[in-house]
Amino acid sequence: MQKVLLVNSEKCTGCRICEIVCSFHKERECNPTKSRIHIIKWEDAGIDVPIVCQQCEIPICERVCPVEAISRDQKTGAMIIDYNVCIGCRMCLMACPFGGMSIDIEQKKIIKCDLCEGNPVCAKFCPTQAIEYVQATRATLIKKRNSAQKFSELIRRLVVPA
Repeated sequence: MQKVLLVNSEKCTGCRICEIVCSFHKERECNPTKSRIHIIKWEDAGIDVPIVCQQCEIPICERVCPVEAISRDQKTGAMIIDYNVCIGCRMCLMACPFGGMSIDIEQKKIIKCDLCEGNPVCAKFCPTQAIEYVQATRATLIKKRNSAQKFSELIRRLVVPA
């Protein structure tokens, strides 16, 4: 059975440990701009929200890629980018509804979470368990959908104030 990355923004303290361990694991440098996960801090609302690829069931990024450089890893279920094929057009970046992709400005490539080949370091080091890597049961998939829905509602409230 595959696992999923669950993010609970209500548990996130904004410590950014996830960004540091991710960038070090992937790029061998502590540079949050090279992390595959990012913490968005909304001061007005008093919240911190971890933003990471949701490994969507129906991934829009895969559908919009003109060269089919994005595919699902059969072992982990993660959407991965084949950098030998990617042309850097950024269509995937623009299409992602969750902001789960970013750009490595130095290397001029799209970067996103690949679940660390099935052992995500962000989940291992998160001190509050705001990020967890758990079995993909019906209950956890419902939690994941609810979390995504809460995120969408939160953005609507913050962008379009009542």
